[in-house]
Amino acid sequence: MTDSSTQGIKTVLHPVSDLAKAKAVYAALLGVQPTSDESYYVGFEAAGQQIGLVPAGGPQSETSPVAYWHVPDIKAKLAEVTAAGATVKEAAHDVGGGRLVATVTDPDGNVLGLLQDR
Repeated sequence: MTDSSTQGIKTVLHPVSDLAKAKAVYAALLGVQPTSDESYYVGFEAAGQQIGLVPAGGPQSETSPVAYWHVPDIKAKLAEVTAAGATVKEAAHDVGGGRLVATVTDPDGNVLGLLQDR
């Protein structure tokens, strides 16, 4: 049987209108420089968490932050949460380096992120 428990929320993505301006604010807040700095994503490692900035309206079309629950088996967890009443918003897909992400909505429309590192 596959372990379908989560490893907790370790990644939070914030949609931003201006990556450069947001990068400066988050660098000051977190006290570290970005570990990833691309036109489509700026990421920070801070206190064991990944804090990401994504252009609003980009791959993540949310207008508020999305917390990503780290799971060992994203397909199993998607099956489990959809059987419990969640709706798939964004199917599992590779975002680079073998990292898989997906989003679902709970019955109230809240967006929940799932993330599996390979």
